[in-house]
Amino acid sequence: MPFTHLTIVMPAYNEAEGIRGFIEELREHVAPLAERLSFVVADDRSTDDTAVVLSDLPDVDVQTQPANRGHGPTALAAYQAGIALSPDALVHIDGDGQFLGHDVARLVAALEATGADVVHGVRGGRTDPWYRKALTAAVGLLVAASCGRRVPDVNTPLRGYRPAAAETLVDAVPADALVPHVHFSLAEARGGFLVRYVRVASIPRRGASASGTMWGRGAGLRLPPKRLRVFARDALAEVWRLSLRPSAPLRSIRRTSPTSSGPTSSGPTASGS
Repeated sequence: MPFTHLTIVMPAYNEAEGIRGFIEELREHVAPLAERLSFVVADDRSTDDTAVVLSDLPDVDVQTQPANRGHGPTALAAYQAGIALSPDALVHIDGDGQFLGHDVARLVAALEATGADVVHGVRGGRTDPWYRKALTAAVGLLVAASCGRRVPDVNTPLRGYRPAAAETLVDAVPADALVPHVHFSLAEARGGFLVRYVRVASIPRRGASASGTMWGRGAGLRLPPKRLRVFARDALAEVWRLSLRPSAPLRSIRRTSPTSSGPTSSGPTASGS
């Protein structure tokens, strides 16, 4: 088996409708790639039964956060909890289940086969509202201008890491960061991390209600909700302050651990979805 211990970490908020089935699907496809597979769910103070529906799964550790803080801080808490388990590989994925189990297995296999520090899942066929895709594209342009090259799907929540790389990034980014994955992508591009990309399918959130997402559900919505407009403003200011301006503190992040092969990639290197 490629890995001795693989940990999948996920932030979740009001995902009771779909999260158990999602974890079962991940287990089915990913378990053959590791001697031991464990899950950590960072529950961002859900108001539904997210924690309850997972309570009888022995390989799932649900960690309820001290307060509802939003996706970024909860994702960082999930990473920290996963790193603390000392796995030899770590996968981050959102609890809303917008990926397929077999694609996650492909990403894990690519992490092992390429010797990369990190493998990103590059989303295709996204069903998110237009304004969410537009925000991702805008941030991607900023990152490209800063790094001198394009980073595909700069804010993707599907990522596989070697623990040393994850720890370097998580330790550097403030625990209250709104968009940690944007900072990670910038640091990886600048800091000499070995990055690979795998194309994956993006599917609608699992669950009928909209209560688990701040983004809005339908692609036909004309305008982004006010909460998202405020978030986008604050997130762009954060990216400038922490990662983009000439004296930004996260510009100094550098890869610290050797891995087995290859130059940093600037595009998808594994098979398409």
